[in-house]
Amino acid sequence: MIEIIGLTKRYGTRTAVDDLTFTVRPGQVTGFLGPNGAGKSTTMRAILGLDRPDAGGVTVNGRGYAGLSRPMREVGALLDARAVHPRRTARNHLLCLAQTNGISAARVDEVLALVGLESVARNRAGGFSLGMGQRLGIAVALLGDPKVLLFDEPVNGLDPEGIKWIRELMRGLAAEGRTVLVSSHLMSEMAQTADHLIVIGRGRLIADIGVTEFVRQGQNVLVRAEGQESLIHRLAEAGATVTPGADGALIVTGLEAREIGRCALDAGVVLTELTPQRSLEQAYMDLTRDSVEFQTSAA
Repeated sequence: MIEIIGLTKRYGTRTAVDDLTFTVRPGQVTGFLGPNGAGKSTTMRAILGLDRPDAGGVTVNGRGYAGLSRPMREVGALLDARAVHPRRTARNHLLCLAQTNGISAARVDEVLALVGLESVARNRAGGFSLGMGQRLGIAVALLGDPKVLLFDEPVNGLDPEGIKWIRELMRGLAAEGRTVLVSSHLMSEMAQTADHLIVIGRGRLIADIGVTEFVRQGQNVLVRAEGQESLIHRLAEAGATVTPGADGALIVTGLEAREIGRCALDAGVVLTELTPQRSLEQAYMDLTRDSVEFQTSAA
């Protein structure tokens, strides 16, 4: 578990993180979202003891990072996959880290196979593609078999097969009861991977919420049906707001799609279309609109 309480970090006159409080719980993938400059990287660096807070604090399984005797055995992190000497082989890079953390050479070979780099283990990292470098960074995070894992943009540079692999890996780690925090700008990936979301903007907490509930808030549903008058009446009784859409469609707010389906069944109405119109991406954009550091003007 990661607990962040009142975390504040300033760089000169700029406040990167401002009295931030949230908890990342084990057994689920927690997405860490926010616009550029929101404070995500600073928060993750504070979790790992790389940045000293000006106020507040962070604990990992009840202790500060500095209090961990063998950090890689308790916390694994992918922050910058390029942080490797280019002339060092993938295996030697991992072996050096293993030896300083009391991790066996057998574990090095195990994680190389796990991330798909077994065949290039003795190749120099400087010759790796972006995706291969990313896999090596993930291997570093997994090296100590930790209970807490942090991933910053883990799918960066991966091909579709690699994206599917890391998605399944993170969900599998969470299913084992581990704490998994993932920072990403790819809403499509978060929609398929995360169970819970922490959303920040300008260093402050905006939302701490489950993915399903987050998307559902403010969701519209596009409805087409035979016998719409009966359906409109039944939807109104159920507390929904119904407005006309294009080509005779109905825009329904206040009810989920399955609830609209029940209303249609009760009214004896045949539905021909039932389409939720708010994605995770749209929900995120709506929530963070006022927290974007740099905005473009309309064309």
